[in-house]
Amino acid sequence: MRTMAKATEAKEAYALVEELQRYFVTNLDNVSHELGVRKPCEAIEWLRDEGRHGGGVRYETRDESVFNRGSVNISQVHYDDMPEKRLGSATAISTIIHPQNPHAPSMHMHISWTQMRDGSGYWRLMADLNPSLKNDVFKRDFDIALERVTDTLYEEGAAQGDRYFYIPVLARTRGVSHFYLEGYHSGDFHADLAFARKFGKAVIDAYIGITLQALQYYRTFTAEEKAEQLDYHTLYFFQVLTLDRGTTSGLMVHDQNDIGIMGSIPSHVNRPLLYSWLEKMPKPQDRLLLSLIDALPEGSRVAVDERVKKRLANALREHYHQFPEALGMQASGEIIPPTVQNHR
Repeated sequence: MRTMAKATEAKEAYALVEELQRYFVTNLDNVSHELGVRKPCEAIEWLRDEGRHGGGVRYETRDESVFNRGSVNISQVHYDDMPEKRLGSATAISTIIHPQNPHAPSMHMHISWTQMRDGSGYWRLMADLNPSLKNDVFKRDFDIALERVTDTLYEEGAAQGDRYFYIPVLARTRGVSHFYLEGYHSGDFHADLAFARKFGKAVIDAYIGITLQALQYYRTFTAEEKAEQLDYHTLYFFQVLTLDRGTTSGLMVHDQNDIGIMGSIPSHVNRPLLYSWLEKMPKPQDRLLLSLIDALPEGSRVAVDERVKKRLANALREHYHQFPEALGMQASGEIIPPTVQNHR
């Protein structure tokens, strides 16, 4: 049984992420019903310290005719019984969808409320479109949706997102449309709560529309297009496990939800392609990439199942325990969140 945070703001934030999770899962199930084998997402619960400090629920996609891998996660971790902690609670929805059809882009969204012991807090809002194959129409549609919902915040969020998702050693961004606001708060919690709700629903609506267009228009694809998708999924894997602060922070804080935190990893990656990037990596991150490669099975197109995810999570933790200074080499939109420190 999960014990939830006591603060009013944390309760309202959790109600919001539950609402957004239901909304997104319902829409994903509708896609499966219309274009797949009508297999709904499955709920999986996890507990932090046997539920004393919260936990979460993730819905994993199960219709493999439509989804390569997908996860819609919500969580709330709190330290109400540990007054020595700086952090009061952290409440979030984090989701990644990788379709099977390479013409349908992947999408990532994250919305979270972090509340400190003194009652202060801030929001983190993120959304990005990640196609395997170029499609200017889908990029335009996602950009327009972000611009409309964020209004005067769009320019700042788009610039911060482009910086955060830039991969220096490959001289490219992870996706084609990025938005990121770190540490956002206007001073009015309820106005910000409403904005977060509006943002989440706009992103979900835009992505579901793009996915339906892709799956209805591109009913077939070639082996070459599927190979391009595998290479893109490999790049996604690379960015998440060598640069993404959110993934690393989650794994460094505790080891009780490794599978959920690694829910953004596609089902298969190109191991030789990863190895080809090793020589580009700065020290000591070359050792991190080598450890990640060693955690994968042998072969070219290798599966990333739950056992592999655990090995990857442990490899990442061991690296940053040995080289804590390397945390400073991860992605930044120029604002570095104190996520790990907040939990200490």
